[in-house]
Amino acid sequence: MALKSFNAFTPSRRNMTVADFSELSKVAPEKSLTVGKRATGGRNNRGRITSRFRGGGAKRLLRLIDFHRSKDGIKATVSTLEYDPNRSAYIALLFYADGEKKYIIAPNGLKVGDVVMNDEKAELKPGNCLKIKNIPVGLEIHNIEMVPGRGARMVRSAGQVATLRAKEGEYAQIKLPSGEIRKIHIECRATIGQVGNIEHMNIKLGKAGKKRYLGKKPHNRGVAMNPVDHPMGGGEGKTSGGGHPVSPWGQLAKGKKTRRKKKTSSKFITDRRKK
Repeated sequence: MALKSFNAFTPSRRNMTVADFSELSKVAPEKSLTVGKRATGGRNNRGRITSRFRGGGAKRLLRLIDFHRSKDGIKATVSTLEYDPNRSAYIALLFYADGEKKYIIAPNGLKVGDVVMNDEKAELKPGNCLKIKNIPVGLEIHNIEMVPGRGARMVRSAGQVATLRAKEGEYAQIKLPSGEIRKIHIECRATIGQVGNIEHMNIKLGKAGKKRYLGKKPHNRGVAMNPVDHPMGGGEGKTSGGGHPVSPWGQLAKGKKTRRKKKTSSKFITDRRKK
């Protein structure tokens, strides 16, 4: 994917870059695989704000992505490559030989007309999905399950890739994009290759309004508030609060470990992201 820049005919255009979408198909999304997405504005079912600074944004249709890849032994042809407003990665529409249609996360290098497959004996090429026990050590993978049969949970955003490091008994060691090395059961599925749209990290929004299109409102600094609204608020002039940076509820914001020490999944982490 290439990035497109603009002449600086307005201040916001000066540094703005966008994807040119040249590799994507100019089609509407598959209607049978979309549902309406209702905006929450950061509120829970009681109407209380649980995620601050969210609201507005453009209307979206939710594309139903197949994260399970459970149709084994049936070949599928890539019909279209499409933009998905709900994620940073592009998606691919598959037409299976039995007539079924499904969306998947599009790996880097996948093109319209390619044939992909989910099977134990599938070819080791981008887009094919296998169980980890059938993937050779050293291969790059994405869209990884954490529990067999529950669908992919990790390495799904644009440009991300993990590496299969080793296999020991019922578990494999996988190095994640964060640098963490984690044990995953060999019956879990993963997709070969790197997630597409690898230039996404270089996109510059250019103006505050672009952030509002994404449904994100301005983030107010705690030090600019009053003491009644934030622990770091108040003071004469521009003060930093006089204490360590904290959240509105007093939780230390920089450096304090917040992960529970007795969390069950800790036994699957062999090497942490931060040492």
